Amino acid sequence: MADNSFFDEQSEQSAVKAAIVQKYFWAWAKVMLPRTRSGRIAYIDLFAGPGRYKNGKSSTPLLILESAIRDSDPRMRQMLVTMFNDKDEENVRSLQKAISEIEGIEKLTYQPQVMNQEIGSELVKRFESVKFVPTLFFVDPWGYKGLSLRLINSVLKDWGCDCIFFFNYNRINMGVNNDYVLTHMEALLGPEIREVLRPKLAGLSPQEREATIIEAISEALVEMGGKYVLPFRFKDERGNRTSHHLIFVSKNVLGYGIMKGIMAKESSEENQGVATFEYTPATQNQPLLFELLRPLDDLKGLLLGKYKGRTMTMREIFEDHNVGTPYVEANYKTVLCQMEEEGLVIANPPASHRRMMNGKRTFADATKVTFI
Repeated sequence: MADNSFFDEQSEQSAVKAAIVQKYFWAWAKVMLPRTRSGRIAYIDLFAGPGRYKNGKSSTPLLILESAIRDSDPRMRQMLVTMFNDKDEENVRSLQKAISEIEGIEKLTYQPQVMNQEIGSELVKRFESVKFVPTLFFVDPWGYKGLSLRLINSVLKDWGCDCIFFFNYNRINMGVNNDYVLTHMEALLGPEIREVLRPKLAGLSPQEREATIIEAISEALVEMGGKYVLPFRFKDERGNRTSHHLIFVSKNVLGYGIMKGIMAKESSEENQGVATFEYTPATQNQPLLFELLRPLDDLKGLLLGKYKGRTMTMREIFEDHNVGTPYVEANYKTVLCQMEEEGLVIANPPASHRRMMNGKRTFADATKVTFI
């Protein structure tokens, strides 16, 4: 029997998690609907839970279905295939009941499929042998059992497929040095955990240890083929320590940009207008995470250092530079306006020929920038 106390009441962290997944699903679906050749897109959740919290609020599976039913584009209802799974029979019955009670559920051409399976190697092998239609894959286990790089890659391998996974950091932190769960840790962090990762963790502070573990997961995803990785950190109710991490992985830069914008808006804090993403405190020993911690002041120097003497459009600068940084499109426009005022770049058309909006000078995508 699973521990359903998690679903007693929706916490602020779980609400943010659900919001990130729902917003990305909608944006991802809008990109995929006109592009899929199969006439279908899919959403898969292998650790779906009972569907509703005990206070009646919808959990992620219901939010996805409700947003699809309400969507003004009829293709969403015609083309969406959904698969939900939970190993707990009580959760499955509760989820099936909650789905059946959704107003308009009959409007979906493909009715939701609900399974009752333990997630393990057999399902992974089956997924590895299947060619998926464009699929958003959400993995939210209670701890880490069932979560593996092979599972993620079994879906991510195909075109148009992205993955979001949510995990309890504290359980993984405790499991890294526990030989009893070494098999599970190797599945998630790679087989080098004993020889490479464990020695690295010795003597580190809790913050450095967390950064090293998240960096290891991110690196493993990149090596697996997930070119674009974004982690999002959740603290506990008191804000003193990390409770969970949400990690997004994609092979497409467009998905990366969309998710970055969503995560930025869901961040609880900003530094000079740059979202914190609640990232793990990191140092240069964790290069992927370190690059995601730079404030806005650093962006000027980064751009001058990389593009000195070159002329590019704002859009070209953003698309070439933003991957692996915390910066979103608005940050680049703000900094380029500042650099123009300071004489560090020449813009065409110049500021005097660009319109004002909300008291600020605009900087269009096609504006050409020459770095002096």
